[in-house]
Amino acid sequence: MSTGGKAKLIGISKRGNRYLRKLFIHGARAVLHLVKDRSAPLAIWVDQLKARRHANVATVAMANKLARIAWTVLTKKEHFNPSVLVGV
Repeated sequence: MSTGGKAKLIGISKRGNRYLRKLFIHGARAVLHLVKDRSAPLAIWVDQLKARRHANVATVAMANKLARIAWTVLTKKEHFNPSVLVGV
């Protein structure tokens, strides 16, 4: 989707592979549980998100971010570079 020439990013929908979506949600729960008080940009983003939102909303947001990271890594065929996440 796009609005005014800018791509509009939507969240994880209930379309698509249910099992894959479930795996992303479980992975996101693990990430939310393990990144407390770390200094990585993604960990800081997660801590701020958990402070603002309900735990389940934060889990889905993290799953969405993990899915976007996985999609980018697979489509560009390159290794994950965490320094790109500075502007999270």
